[in-house]
Amino acid sequence: MAQSPAHGTDHHDHHHAAGHHDPQDIKLLGFWIFLVTDVILFATLFATFIVLRGGTDGFETGAELFNMTGVIAETFLLLTSSFTSGLAVLAMHQNKVKPMITWLVVTGLLGAGFLALELIEFVELVHEGATLQTSAYWSSFFTLVGTHGVHVTIGIGWMISIIIQILRRGLNSDTKGKVTVFSLYWHFLDAVWIFLLSIVYLMEVM
Repeated sequence: MAQSPAHGTDHHDHHHAAGHHDPQDIKLLGFWIFLVTDVILFATLFATFIVLRGGTDGFETGAELFNMTGVIAETFLLLTSSFTSGLAVLAMHQNKVKPMITWLVVTGLLGAGFLALELIEFVELVHEGATLQTSAYWSSFFTLVGTHGVHVTIGIGWMISIIIQILRRGLNSDTKGKVTVFSLYWHFLDAVWIFLLSIVYLMEVM
């Protein structure tokens, strides 16, 4: 019986030690929940596009208007940026701050290049007469591709804020966690783009 207080203390210490890692675990869990909701969002937009792709209202579809050279260039930039974000995480694990920040900056620049090409593509399509109001096909196209573009923009802004935090506070468990989560988010956007490329562009052109 006399041992029960010690057992209670031990239980308390164990609980305290377990609670020590909680903030990062909770943040990671929160991120995964966010990612699942994002997957649902994109799945809904893809389903909407597939359902509405026949609703052209007599207007041309992407098969006639897409500039595939630009789309391939966008794909190249985004795939490369996914690779460089991986290199940033690799440098982080080796505690190499300068190379890590360099790779993050390169990732951001490639992402910005992707957005610039996407913007040019949208302007060209609008010039051809394809807008959100043109037909069900084009409204679903702009909503789906545009939502992905907004996510890339948010990702770049988020990455800049992480770089600023690292420059101020250095690499610690908090900033390392943020770089890891950002990299996961960026790879997710890459995966979504592969689906976009296949379903929206390639299937349409073929």
